Amino acid sequence: MKPDTEITVLVPHRITGFFQIVESGGGRPVDHLSRIGSMGGGPSLSNYGSTKIKIKKYLKPMEPSKCTITINGSEATKTAKTTFYVFSHYTSLIKHPVDIEIHHKYELPLGAGYGSSGCGAIGTSFGLNYLLHVGLSYNQAGRIAHIAEVMNKTGLGTVGGQLTGGLSITTNPGFPFKLDRIFCPPDIKIVCGSFGAIPTQSVISDPLHKSRIKEAGAKAMNLLLKNPIFPEFIKISQQFVDDIQILEPEDMHEVRDLIRELNKLEVFGASMNQLGKSVYCFCRQSETIMVHEVFQTFSPAFLKELDVCETGPILSRL
Repeated sequence: MKPDTEITVLVPHRITGFFQIVESGGGRPVDHLSRIGSMGGGPSLSNYGSTKIKIKKYLKPMEPSKCTITINGSEATKTAKTTFYVFSHYTSLIKHPVDIEIHHKYELPLGAGYGSSGCGAIGTSFGLNYLLHVGLSYNQAGRIAHIAEVMNKTGLGTVGGQLTGGLSITTNPGFPFKLDRIFCPPDIKIVCGSFGAIPTQSVISDPLHKSRIKEAGAKAMNLLLKNPIFPEFIKISQQFVDDIQILEPEDMHEVRDLIRELNKLEVFGASMNQLGKSVYCFCRQSETIMVHEVFQTFSPAFLKELDVCETGPILSRL
């Protein structure tokens, strides 16, 4: 059988409702990137980030492996550092250098709190593991994606949730991934609207933001683990946003005001994506029209109605 030279990996986008940064254990810094991460919770979504990988050719033994990366059709080889980190790791494990194309396409906005970087990291790791016959397990390939996110400060805990699916709680930071899931009502919808991006690195690298997130995240985790039910997740996520004071800057007032208006409705509740200028609202199918009407009064750049995705990544020959 002729080996595959192309594969597409579909990874569900994800929203984080709250998170707790974990960089130390027992008062000491974590000694390996795989163990740095976050605990928190959020739903995987029914829209995907797709990563298509193609082996163009095998190179001569002394040549270095190389790749071309695009994001939504635009050249990104020099800027897609998380993807390139994953590529470099895998090509260090193989004997024969390769020339590879990596094409990312995302159904939800970049940088707006939908886990796009996690989609790309997982898609690249799973795809290269398959095409290059590296032989890593599901979680081992996920570990490489997680390390790439941490190394490049594009994410801390999204990967584990995207591998698990559903409305998940990350109960152990980093790898090995340890998650639980919260039961959702059967007819639930998530209406999402976005006004723009917040670079994750700008928040998780800022000492004041980090301090607030660590304190508020620890409080949120303790509360949710005591009562891991759907209404409590929404309540805790809303309180987390208040506690970290992320909606206080003037350019976040549109997000703040939209959340307030949505929470006046008789729905499950609304809050802010971590991290992005985006708002999500949990509601029943019968309530989506009035939720859309409130969103539309604020004219977000992006508006979409989604479901909770109960599965993880999918390998395809699309």
